[in-house]
Amino acid sequence: MTARTSPESARDIPEATVARLPVYLRALVTLSEQGTGTCSSEELAVAAGVNSAKLRKDLSYLGSYGTRGVGYDVDYLRYQIAREIGVTQDWPVVIVGIGNLGQALANYSGFRSRGFRVVALLDADPARHEAVVAGIDVRPFDELERIAHDHSVAIGVIATPAVAAQDVADRMVACGITSILNFAPTVLNVPAEVDVRKVDLSIELQILAYHEQRKTQGAATA
Repeated sequence: MTARTSPESARDIPEATVARLPVYLRALVTLSEQGTGTCSSEELAVAAGVNSAKLRKDLSYLGSYGTRGVGYDVDYLRYQIAREIGVTQDWPVVIVGIGNLGQALANYSGFRSRGFRVVALLDADPARHEAVVAGIDVRPFDELERIAHDHSVAIGVIATPAVAAQDVADRMVACGITSILNFAPTVLNVPAEVDVRKVDLSIELQILAYHEQRKTQGAATA
């Protein structure tokens, strides 16, 4: 099992737990916005959509932030999780591929509020150059190296067609980008030290279709 290590505490955190921390953070943000000061593990688990035993085990990797009989201080736990996953700092992000999906990502307001700053939008199509999306000029893809260097970009987002994705990933890796969020429907080959998260919307829809089919079959045999 792959594990993450916190730079401050050197704790090993299982990858499955790392994947759930942003879910807990989102739930805590919602609770805080609703004016909730403290919550029990059961309340937080319901808000996050997990069982409370799993939540308590996940949070145990971060340390003991709950008080028996009182629960968790929502704002304090929110800060601790945000610090653990690294979103208390500003992460510069570049998006490559400014078609419909790329434009939707550029316009997503949640990036800024969650610690991510889109510093550049890049596309290889000259017809898209000089367009302005979410207040940012679309620049030629050939400017990737300069922009990555000037802004110390560590995270790249690929929203290109599948045929172009590997070349984009190669260029990102070559200029020092070590984390990639891939929306292209293809598997990327990257060095072991580069982290890739793949988001395939068609696969998610197919999974939902499977469950819908099971529900329909179940209703037919009932």
